Parts: sequence; structure tokens; C-alpha cells
Amino acid sequence: MSNLSRRELLVASGFAAAASSVVPSTSWAASTARTVPNIDPLSLVDPGLLGALKSFMTGDFVMSAKNLAQVRKSSVPTSPTRATPCEQRAVPGAKGAPDVRVFVINAAASDRKRPAILHIHGGGFVAGIAAEGISALQQVALDHDCVIVTVDYRLAPETPFPGSLEDNYAALKWLYNSAGSLGVDTSRIAVMGLSAGGGHAAMLTIAARDRGEVPIAFQLLSYPMLDDRTGSSRPVPPYIGAYIWVPASNRFGWSSLLGVPAGSRIVPAGAVPARVENLTGLPPAFIGVGSIDLFVDEDVDYARRLIDSGVPTELRVVPGAYHGFDLFAPEAPVSKAYRATCNAALARAFGANAKS
Repeated sequence: MSNLSRRELLVASGFAAAASSVVPSTSWAASTARTVPNIDPLSLVDPGLLGALKSFMTGDFVMSAKNLAQVRKSSVPTSPTRATPCEQRAVPGAKGAPDVRVFVINAAASDRKRPAILHIHGGGFVAGIAAEGISALQQVALDHDCVIVTVDYRLAPETPFPGSLEDNYAALKWLYNSAGSLGVDTSRIAVMGLSAGGGHAAMLTIAARDRGEVPIAFQLLSYPMLDDRTGSSRPVPPYIGAYIWVPASNRFGWSSLLGVPAGSRIVPAGAVPARVENLTGLPPAFIGVGSIDLFVDEDVDYARRLIDSGVPTELRVVPGAYHGFDLFAPEAPVSKAYRATCNAALARAFGANAKS
């Protein structure tokens, strides 16, 4: 695809996704013993989300090396509101790595310590910037009376794993060590992300558990990107992942991060949350995903594995929702209900860990 429309660029900038036509079913049918139902994917979309989807269906779009630079150029910072303080800072990176740019929202040294969120933006591991989500995060900070640090980690393929993980970990460690000046209660630090940001948040939570330096109280993962095998060595039915973020884009994103083809037998340790064998000792989790999102099976399976590992986990599968549905159609009833569910989970997590 030689040219992206303005609409496609806008969509792609948020989480490296744009509307796509239906993915052919032959590969999935050939790899399974099940009969592939003859289902029109549009018939599965929640009515409240259908109009927004159709307005973005301007043609096929697959993330690739050819259009990556153009997609990145479409990322536009949002202007912070005056209601909540927001400051850009550079924090020390990992040994031998550059400083990491972060945006600190709602920080204020105080005797009353507040919860905090380490937020990681989406973008398929290859695109997106932290500044795009600042205004929305300012509202989250107000709603939960918390401090938020959102990270501009280095992107793949220029920086493959573990570069982005180390950037996110450096920001988490800085947040923890700076708790006094930021007004943060270190017993109430959550990590949060959507799409690839959710995958990064899951990776970070596992790394924090293994390194034992920073306690994480909660992980909120919205339609997280957790398994490189989805759409590669593990094909999906044609009516799953037919829109917004499709198998070919997923293969490109994961391959860029891993430095090996998505679905390879061996991948870098710690890079793929779904491949981490031991999930015990991780903090409580909320995982939300749409029923026709490409990530639905991997997210449900990850939630099941967390539960089986003794990790308190809430799973929300939104019927008829495609990838990024709450961003495309924020006023749809299912989007409002999903945001309310996420906010309630976050409020419970912060309340349960509050110091008396």
C-alpha cells in the first residue's frame, strides 16, 4: 500500500492499527480438525461499535517495514489540560542505554501518599509515542487521585528485545525510588497498558517479580499483545482478528521485537509473556479483550494460567468488540461499560492496598 489516508494514519498512530478486510480462512481451516463456520465477521460486531468500524474501513492495511515510517510520522502529541500537572523528564536508563523520556502526571510531594501507575503506550511494539495519551491519562489521574508516569520506550525493530523492557523497567525503578518527591505510596504501584502496551506491562511485571527490586501491586492489561504465536504458528479463525489488528500486522510487530520470526521455536527469554512457564507470585491482574479481537484466545488463556497459578485475576470479554473498540467508539454503551469496569478494578486495587 503506497499511500495511507489521513483516517488510516490517525488510527495507526494510536496502536499501529487500521481497518482491514476479512482475513482468508484457508490456512486456519487447513490446520484444524474443526469445520470453519461460514460467518460474516461484521455480523459479530456489537451494533454500537459497527458505525465506527465502518467509518474506518477504507481499505486493507497491514503494518510492514514499507509503511512504518509513515505510520510513525502520524503520531501526534495531545495537549495536556491545565487541570492536572504534567511534566516531561529524562530518567536514567539501564547500564549502557540512553536516558528514558517519561511524562509525569499529577505528582506532588505530600505527607499523604497516593497510588501510582506506570503506563506503557501501545503501537504494536513498533510505533506510538507516550505523549499521545497524556490528556486521557490526566483524567485517570484525577479519577483515582493518583500519580501516573508514562514511558517513551525505544521501538523495534531498531531496538529489539530487551531494549524496550529495560526502558520500562528503568522508568518503574525511577518511580519507586522517587516516591518521596512524587508523593507516591510504594505499596500501591500499578502497571497499565493497552495492546502492545499491555504486552509490555505483562513483560515488565514478570521482570519485576524476578528481579525483586520493585513491588507491583496490580496489573491492568487492556487487550494485551501476549503471544507471538497468534496468527503465525497458531492460526486463528477468519472471523477473529478480521479488523483493525490482523495476523500479518501481528507477525510484523512480534518479529520486529524478537529479532526472529514470530512463532519461532525459540525466542528470547522473558520477551513473550504467554511463553513464560512460571506465573506464580505475580500481582493481581485485570485483563479485558473483545470477543472478536485477534488477541482474545491468548488473553483468555493467559488469564486462566494466572488463575491456575494462584494469581487473583479478573477477566472481561466484551461481546462483539474488535481491537481498540473503546478508542474507536468511546461513546458506545459497551465502551462506556468497559471503561467503568476498568476503573472499578483499579479503584479496588488501590483501595485494597491503601495504608491506614
